[in-house]
Amino acid sequence: MELLHPLPPHHHDPPLAADALHRYSPPPSTSSRIEFHALATPPEAAAEEDKVHVAVGKSVGKGATLLQWAFSNFTNPHILLLHVHQPSPFIPTLLGKLPASQANPEVVSAFRREEKEQAMRLLDNYLRICRAAKVKASFMMTEADQVQKGIVDLVVGHNIRRLVIGAIPEGWMKVKRNSRKANYAAKNAPSFCKIWFIYRGKHIWTREASEKPCSLSPCETIETEGTFAAESTTSSGPLPQNSAESSSDTHLEAEEERVNSQLVEVKQEADEAADESFVELLKLEAEATEAIRKVNLFESAHAQEVKLRQEAEDELRTTVKDQQKLLDENEEIGSELQRTMRSIAILNSCVQETDHRRDAAEDELSLIQASISTLWHEKQQIRRQKMEAIRWLDRWKSRGQVGVAHCNGVVGFAEELPEIAEFSLLDIQNATCNFSESFKIKEGGYGAIYKGEMLGRTVAIRKLHSHNLQAPSQFHQEVQVLGSFQHPHLLTLLGVCPEAWSLVYEYLPNGSIQDSLLRRSNISPLTWNIRTRWIAEIASAICFLHSSKPETIIHGDLNLDIILLDSALSCKICEFGFSRLVTEDSLYLPSFGLETEPRGSFTYTDPEFQRTGLTPKSDIYSFGLIILQLLTGRTPVGLVGEVQKAVTYGRLSSILDSSVGEWPLAVATRLADLGLQCCQQYSRDRPELTPSLVRELEQLHVSEERPVPSFFLCPILQEIMHDPQVAADGFTYERDAITEWLENGHETSPMTNLKLNHLYLTPNHALRLAIQEWLCKP
Repeated sequence: MELLHPLPPHHHDPPLAADALHRYSPPPSTSSRIEFHALATPPEAAAEEDKVHVAVGKSVGKGATLLQWAFSNFTNPHILLLHVHQPSPFIPTLLGKLPASQANPEVVSAFRREEKEQAMRLLDNYLRICRAAKVKASFMMTEADQVQKGIVDLVVGHNIRRLVIGAIPEGWMKVKRNSRKANYAAKNAPSFCKIWFIYRGKHIWTREASEKPCSLSPCETIETEGTFAAESTTSSGPLPQNSAESSSDTHLEAEEERVNSQLVEVKQEADEAADESFVELLKLEAEATEAIRKVNLFESAHAQEVKLRQEAEDELRTTVKDQQKLLDENEEIGSELQRTMRSIAILNSCVQETDHRRDAAEDELSLIQASISTLWHEKQQIRRQKMEAIRWLDRWKSRGQVGVAHCNGVVGFAEELPEIAEFSLLDIQNATCNFSESFKIKEGGYGAIYKGEMLGRTVAIRKLHSHNLQAPSQFHQEVQVLGSFQHPHLLTLLGVCPEAWSLVYEYLPNGSIQDSLLRRSNISPLTWNIRTRWIAEIASAICFLHSSKPETIIHGDLNLDIILLDSALSCKICEFGFSRLVTEDSLYLPSFGLETEPRGSFTYTDPEFQRTGLTPKSDIYSFGLIILQLLTGRTPVGLVGEVQKAVTYGRLSSILDSSVGEWPLAVATRLADLGLQCCQQYSRDRPELTPSLVRELEQLHVSEERPVPSFFLCPILQEIMHDPQVAADGFTYERDAITEWLENGHETSPMTNLKLNHLYLTPNHALRLAIQEWLCKP
């Protein structure tokens, strides 16, 4: 145990405060207390009674409240701080916290020294609090595994008679059971120790002392002798002895005894009255203190109320000002509204007049368009006559009847282009309101697309940028391909304007397939049937381009953004500016691929492009990516590897686009296999798009639940017809099948085996439209 001895104490008895005196036991009279200490208490005992032991812990805040209470409730106390240091059972090391028995002894010793230094600093903080309050203080510190046991041991070992300790209240004047230190001290501390239990600076309970400590028995002897001396001093004064010696009058002695007894009674009554007055004074002081506190509270509440009222008045004035401002603004807005209504009435009259003028202009425009249409037909007729004349000239030239000089004058732009309509710059400007931004549909790196009205119909006009160096070649390539061929799934070219580098196409209202996948169009949710039909239509168009004669057409830039949708959701391929027309013989020349530079969308580019250049297999690779995109709804980057992995591990359904409904497993598997075959690294491993493969794809989107009408089937192939032709026997066949039958030398009907009257075929347009309509239905 470490003990810091206090300074010499004052020789004054510390009386309890007014509330303590009033609450527990009335004090002895002042005169009796002074006489008691004067006669009965030696200096050592008085110093011991001045000591007030305060049990403090690691929380300086809680300990400070105990000290403040002690300062307020004891007069000139000598504070002796009691602190029980509880060594930590665990020692922090680099390996974590270890039990003290398992740690290095040197580390344990160093940690114990640090703990004691922290305890000393803690006690030094408490001493500074006492010094600030100008109260003498010292401290006693001991070590124990349990704090409550250490406190009781200090009380027993040092005969502590007065102890202040913290506690937690439960109800009124009780100590909560889970306050272990207070409960333990109340039960186990010696009975000679008086204990005050304090919670948050308030006294909640006192355990009174019931006996004197055994070590103070000499003090008790001294107290008895002092009491005895006080009594002898009170009963043997000098005046009665002198009266007995000078007079023998018994009457005077009796009178003197009576007076003395009366004085004693008067003194006792005075002492009792003083005690009662003192207690009453303490009560009055407490009531006065409480009244002052309430007055202060009322004054602060009144000040707060005045402040709140002032703020409310200020806020009310501000609100009134804002309301007045709003009323003024409302009046201003009302007047502005009246002016606006008058303006609207004037504008309505102007609009009506403009509508009349517009109707008149529309009627005039209709007449003009009708005239233009008539002129255009006449122009086309003249052009056909001109072309016919040119052909006759060529025939005469070949026969030697016309000289070469006669043909030199018939050279111009019309000879270089197919037989399509030609428009002037004024026609294009009138159709697009001079290329107005409000008519613009889309703009890219090579040109802009406008919506316009020409020849009584809505058209799409593509104007190539004049600063584009490839504009002339793209213009001629587009005209050469779309002007020379027609296919249900190729965009129809209606006319050209060489003066403005503009191309006039049919207008498709539903945007591109890419817009549908990204939900940028107003098309209802797509089904797997529609997407499968798109794949078949794209395959049909590519097969048509690759099988064209005498020159094969390679598109070179196939992607979902250039495949447009018409009002029936049938797709059409456009953008032939990067296409290439090659003869069948030149495809196998070593220098064929080196003549083409990379153009178009990079993500759809053939991996072998740098080595082989642009070939028909380049379109096959792009077509494979399109199939995989329509299956999964994902971007083409890395898509081939993802689908290949899913197919290999049998998880194809996990990557299918679920927004189109549930894909039939057979259809999805066939399309995935075909898409992966088309996306092979080497072009030699990619399949050819043959008519039989196209017909297989066209059959995929037909649901198994829908029976195919018998008259839609070719009698020879037993498949749905796509180009029905009527033969001389009256039956309708697929064109390729009946042509092959006739070319093989058959002159009889495949159905009746009777000889045919002729070998001519007639297209069955009505049946073809019925088949297409049936196929388009989901």
